[in-house]
Amino acid sequence: MATFISVPLKKSSEVDLVKPLSKFVTSTYPPGEEQTESLRAVEELNKLRKSALGRPLDKHESSLEILLRYYDQLCAIEPKFPFTELCLTFTWKDAFDKGSLFGGSVKLALASLGYEKTCVLFNVGALASQIASEQNLDNDEGLKTAAKFYQLASGAFAHIKDTVLSALNREPTMDISPETVGTLSQIMLSQAQEVFVLKATADKMKDAIVAKLANQAADYYGDAFKQCQYKENLPKEVLPVLAAKHCMMQATAELHQSALANQKKKFGEEITRLQHATELVKTAASRYDEYVNVKDLSDKISRALTAAKKDNDFIYHDRVPEVKDLEHIGKASLVKATAIQTPLSQKFTDLFEKMVPMAVQQSMSAANSRKADTVNRLIGSMREATNLCNGVLASLNLPAALEDLSGDAVPQSILEKSRAVVQQGGLQSIEQLIKDLPELLQRNREILDESLKMLDDEETTDNELRGKFNQRWSRTPSGDLYKPLRAEGNNFRNILDKAVQADQVVKERYTAHCEMIALLCKPENELCAAIPSANPAKTLQGSEVVNVLRAQLAQLDEVKREREVLEGEVKSVTFDMTAKFLTALAQDGAINEEALTTSELDTRYGSHTQRVQQNLRRQEELLSQIQVSHQEFSALKQSNSEANNREEVLKKLASAHDSYIEISCNIKEGTKFYNDLTEILLKFQNKCSDIVFARKTERDELLKELQQSIAREPSAPSFNIPSYQSNTPAPASGGPTPVPRTVFTQQQPQAKPQPPARPPLPNISPQAASTPVAPSSTNPPPVAPPSQAQGPPYSTYQGYPGYYQMPMAYNPYAYGQFNMPYMPYQAQGQAGCPGAPPAQQPYPYPQQPPQQQPYYPQQ
Repeated sequence: MATFISVPLKKSSEVDLVKPLSKFVTSTYPPGEEQTESLRAVEELNKLRKSALGRPLDKHESSLEILLRYYDQLCAIEPKFPFTELCLTFTWKDAFDKGSLFGGSVKLALASLGYEKTCVLFNVGALASQIASEQNLDNDEGLKTAAKFYQLASGAFAHIKDTVLSALNREPTMDISPETVGTLSQIMLSQAQEVFVLKATADKMKDAIVAKLANQAADYYGDAFKQCQYKENLPKEVLPVLAAKHCMMQATAELHQSALANQKKKFGEEITRLQHATELVKTAASRYDEYVNVKDLSDKISRALTAAKKDNDFIYHDRVPEVKDLEHIGKASLVKATAIQTPLSQKFTDLFEKMVPMAVQQSMSAANSRKADTVNRLIGSMREATNLCNGVLASLNLPAALEDLSGDAVPQSILEKSRAVVQQGGLQSIEQLIKDLPELLQRNREILDESLKMLDDEETTDNELRGKFNQRWSRTPSGDLYKPLRAEGNNFRNILDKAVQADQVVKERYTAHCEMIALLCKPENELCAAIPSANPAKTLQGSEVVNVLRAQLAQLDEVKREREVLEGEVKSVTFDMTAKFLTALAQDGAINEEALTTSELDTRYGSHTQRVQQNLRRQEELLSQIQVSHQEFSALKQSNSEANNREEVLKKLASAHDSYIEISCNIKEGTKFYNDLTEILLKFQNKCSDIVFARKTERDELLKELQQSIAREPSAPSFNIPSYQSNTPAPASGGPTPVPRTVFTQQQPQAKPQPPARPPLPNISPQAASTPVAPSSTNPPPVAPPSQAQGPPYSTYQGYPGYYQMPMAYNPYAYGQFNMPYMPYQAQGQAGCPGAPPAQQPYPYPQQPPQQQPYYPQQ
């Protein structure tokens, strides 16, 4: 009776987890202790997969523990790595497909961690069923262990049924399809209930309880049998075992219910139930004897039935009712599919405990972007104010106008600006930076073009194969898979186009101020000679207007220094949102990044924003005062053409200095931008390379499967039998089957007319008996036997045009080889030899076997 069904394990191909996961870790986390620990955890994860899937597993709880740990680890790392971008392809074979002579078993390769989890959980259920089937059911500990693992297997298969379609987003292999795993879950639940029936029987529980447990087990087996009827991929012995178990559990229920009837003095009901149980056991024994052993149960029922009949016949004489009139036996279920809730292993520890989930990483990225926008906005407003201030002062020729009261010396502010330009490299540094920009731009364009070309080439190959194999090419189209990467590539291209425009603006600005910047780079004597001289304006020295202007300019310098300090403080603000995001994710299951980040930014940068605004308002007031004071200063100053020319040159020199500083900063920022973009584009190129390599591997696997599928197809199409052979009888059994060839029909010898009936024998007297009687003229002459064997007559059908008949003496297919009958030569008008067999009918063309429908393995 103890025949239990176990499920075979799925087999997986080897996968290298180290390279893609390590690449993500090194690109995401800076070098340090955290990165080192994560890389070590990647190595441990790869070893864990090899232990769980890379070797045969013993039917022991320790092997199941390894599988459970690996499954828990997959669930733990799923939110921490972008597996959709890593393009890790997992290949698994169908557990129930044994393959064929010309090809391997059906397999499916998918770049999906959900697929890996589903297959690992299938192996958890399969191994649990194998461990349960190996238990010794003669002791209480074995019964408890078997029931526990059957319920775990049922829960694993039920979980797959509910999640497989959403995890794969495509049609799975037959073994993990919702219909198959649903059936397996029901089978495991049935076997767990049967174990409880055995335990209740061993514990000698009340017959009423055992009957209900057994009836429930029979009901479970009946449901499993119905679900399994149309599952062609399951092993052939599953269906008869389920049918036999259904009968046996129902017979067990009837046996114990009959004992209950005996206790209630319902002896007729007892006999009816035992008779019904006997019929059920006979059905199981006659149909499924090779799968289950029902002898013990049959003997037990037979003994009970004999005793019941004997007692009823001699003592009770109770009426024996019909089976249909009996009350239904109740049901009691003690089993339930184990819910799959991680962690399944009690010894599980997350290898990547310190690594934050991808949702937190994405929120951190968005938060850093918002922080950068805030910092850039504050710094940008301050730098814009500084440029505005410098432009206004340059247009007013301040402070050079106050320093140039002598009219012939170079103002001190101009000398300081000249020294600053020379210290920063002058024209040569800017020209070298401008010269390097096109090379950096071209390098980035080449990386981007090469990355997109890899995608284009692979997509072209995929489209060609899809057009060749049509529906057989079942994998996701490359065009759909590459949409996010192409969008990212187009974004990079737009960024480069905008950078080119910015470079052009900087070059035009440099061209406009190049002459004056070159003048600033000259020595003081050459600079002084290049500036026109004017009449002295010493009368303005010490005037109130000049003092007011100098005081206002000093205040303006103080405002500019305050902005520099503010800029440094804004850049130095640091904060980490990881803890808040993790808390929000744990509490709400989601992260409202915008609200959390905005609140934190207001707290961190609120005071800085107020100080920046106050600084900008103070500058605006000072510039207005300086413009008014400069008008008074200009009115007092002697104006002539020489003074105007000198002032105009000084304005241009001051503006050239400011432009030089700004252009130099812009070009350095551009150089840094291109270098940073190169690193980003290299990561993008690696991402494209990884997914293209994974797609090529997947393509090769699918091509191999298709080639094996084509090899399993019939090599020649079917054809119709010629009409002149459509009614030809098949050759006699026992003879060999000839190879296909042209077959000639033999000409049947003409039937000889039957001789007339013999006359009655004459009455011969004894006297005439001794006289010889001449033969009657009406009788035919005796037939002499042929002197030697002759070949059969030539065929009336001469074969296809151009075919020459083989001489009989050299025909290897004559008489002996194919059991052809001996045909003596027979002339016209001559009877055949007595007892000669009739001429054998010609062999027809052998029938072409019906063309099998090819089975295309799923990809």
